Amino acid sequence: MVRPLRLQYPGAFYHITVRGNRRQNIYIDDIDRRHFLRILTEIAFIRNVICYAYCLMDNHYHLEIETPDGNLAAFMRDLNGIVSQDHNKRHRKTGHLFQGRYHSFLIEKETYLMEVARYVVLNPVRAGLVKKPEQWCWSSYRATLGEVESPPFLATNSLLKFFHRSRSQAQKNYQKFVIEGIGATSPFEEIEQGIVLGSPQFLHEVWNWNDKTDDIKELPRTDRVVGRPRLADLFDEDMSKEERDHTIVTAHIRCGYLLSEIAIHLGLDRSTVSKISQQMRKIHDSRPDPILL
Repeated sequence: MVRPLRLQYPGAFYHITVRGNRRQNIYIDDIDRRHFLRILTEIAFIRNVICYAYCLMDNHYHLEIETPDGNLAAFMRDLNGIVSQDHNKRHRKTGHLFQGRYHSFLIEKETYLMEVARYVVLNPVRAGLVKKPEQWCWSSYRATLGEVESPPFLATNSLLKFFHRSRSQAQKNYQKFVIEGIGATSPFEEIEQGIVLGSPQFLHEVWNWNDKTDDIKELPRTDRVVGRPRLADLFDEDMSKEERDHTIVTAHIRCGYLLSEIAIHLGLDRSTVSKISQQMRKIHDSRPDPILL
């Protein structure tokens, strides 16, 4: 099975969700939660990761982070690994604490950073655990408002600057923004496909970046369709047959379009498009690698 693509680059923003194995609780008590925050502080410092919002639920946790060094995988490996070891040692357990791999969404800062920060701290309200976000002490909400001391890893100033230049006014605007989000739909419902939350321009930038990823044909289709161009933009009415045939391969392998979708767009039989794709790929694979001088 092909693993999901991890989009990593310096300065990337993410929403991270990690669940307990078999959806079991990952925090037995408040000591576990305090241990988690202590470990998060250490790993965020070591890996130079900025956290804008967090929320510790019972069987999962949420983070909104920025990776200036483009090292999401290393950060998550260290965080989950050390938390698991600490949990098992404290409770004299063995086995996996977390369920599979973490789930990450790449976020466009300019359009969704504040939306996701609100989404994260409203998790206890949506789950029916509390009526107001300030009633849940295991999120970044109260620290961002200045009601409690902020943990060292939490970049409250970096988040508040999106709401106002004045810190006090920014906190008021942030509080109003969060409260207005109670009952609102999740920003992730706007994602039709893939793992990116952002504007069409951002999606296309991500798609262009993916073009530099090795072994594109090995990536899941859901990762190849993120921000891809339309078939109408790929196929020009004036292009030659050879150009069309090359574009068929690009549309299928690079962009993740189904052969049936390409066939319908071109007005051809699917079998014809399939033969063209196979022939062009054989030609490409038979070409010798360039000699680097």
